[in-house]
Amino acid sequence: MVDFVELNNDQRRELINTRQRFEAWQEAAANERRYRGSLVWSQTKGTDYLLKSYYDEQGRRRQTSLGRRSAETEEVKQRFDEERAKASEARQQIEAALARQAAINRALGLGRIPQTPARILHALNKRGLLGTGLRVAGTNAVYAYEAACGVFVDPGITATNDIDLLLDSRSRLHLVADAEFGGNNLLQIIQSTDRSFKRSANPFRASNSEGYLVDLIKPVRSPPWAEAPRPVGEQEDLEAAEIEGLVWLENAVPFRQMVIDERGFPLWIVAPDPRVFAVHKHWLSKRPERERPKARRDHAQAAAVAELVRTFLPHLPFDAPELQVLPKKVVNDFLAEFPLPA
Repeated sequence: MVDFVELNNDQRRELINTRQRFEAWQEAAANERRYRGSLVWSQTKGTDYLLKSYYDEQGRRRQTSLGRRSAETEEVKQRFDEERAKASEARQQIEAALARQAAINRALGLGRIPQTPARILHALNKRGLLGTGLRVAGTNAVYAYEAACGVFVDPGITATNDIDLLLDSRSRLHLVADAEFGGNNLLQIIQSTDRSFKRSANPFRASNSEGYLVDLIKPVRSPPWAEAPRPVGEQEDLEAAEIEGLVWLENAVPFRQMVIDERGFPLWIVAPDPRVFAVHKHWLSKRPERERPKARRDHAQAAAVAELVRTFLPHLPFDAPELQVLPKKVVNDFLAEFPLPA
């Protein structure tokens, strides 16, 4: 039996408040993005024209004419400027509410995600990459599972000095330049959170000045692809390392959950289905080549997530069709140690 600390009533209440404010912020931010760019007057040969100014996918500034200056184009610009100002004000008001909520969350001890991985996940979320080409694998996924259950697991199970990003190798991750968020490849996005991040001698890994590691991983293909490994972006970038067994996590149903970082701010994690995670961790723990300290940790995480699912997520049974992404023997070995309820 694995011990969990369940949230108290105050923590549950503020977790709900955080989700509501976070969803409102997302809606406000999406509305503000509709007004990205600007409308400006520009004179050509003595005539004023209304131009829409914006950045293209390569990060180059572009301008498109909306017509000569007239009552109609003046109204277009005035309406655009007014609506953009309203959208910006609405987003700022909700951000202020989130900042107040973050202070409450800190006081109640709701913050769980350490700052380095939280900053990386915030950046990936802003670029819309989590769940659309990348998902969180490894230890950090446990934060999503415990949050969904309204509990805290043993910190020894979640403590880690790295984050694994699982690349969906069935399609190339598409990154474009973004003047607001910066970076047109994965390494640059990671560096936007901490300039000390550099690609290591292992091209699938970035590390910062404190030794924190970001690994980009993907499944081994059978038969392997004929093409040579390539970076995610066009410039120097991380190259995903192929690892056996990850195809199960890649094919698993995505598990999307709001979590709270150490500062008290909310963010999304997209991880594999917790049942597939638990079975995969159990399989890893039995691999003969696995280092014993890592194997013992894998087993502890498998046991913890299995207990979370069975205790708090009964709508996710371990004999459901979704687990057919796993080999039958792997599931049976898991169930031999963690049997189905009678």
